[in-house]
Amino acid sequence: MKPKITLYGTKTCHKTQYYKQYLKDLRLEYKFLDVVLHQHYAEALRSLYKNRALNFPTVTIGKKKLRNPSDKDLKKWIEKLL
Repeated sequence: MKPKITLYGTKTCHKTQYYKQYLKDLRLEYKFLDVVLHQHYAEALRSLYKNRALNFPTVTIGKKKLRNPSDKDLKKWIEKLL
């Protein structure tokens, strides 16, 4: 079973939009959670960080957390975990 991909961000963030397109271009299924429109998504994102900061965009692949990853790092972890 493949790990789930989740993208935490907001529709007004250009980097979030970049990652959405990147994942679509790779034809990967992912869940987008808008942390500005939905407080419970913001809380879920905060729970990923010890300092409870609203660090977006963050991509999770299974249990792996990537904050604002480079294309190279994101591709590496996608290939490694999927």
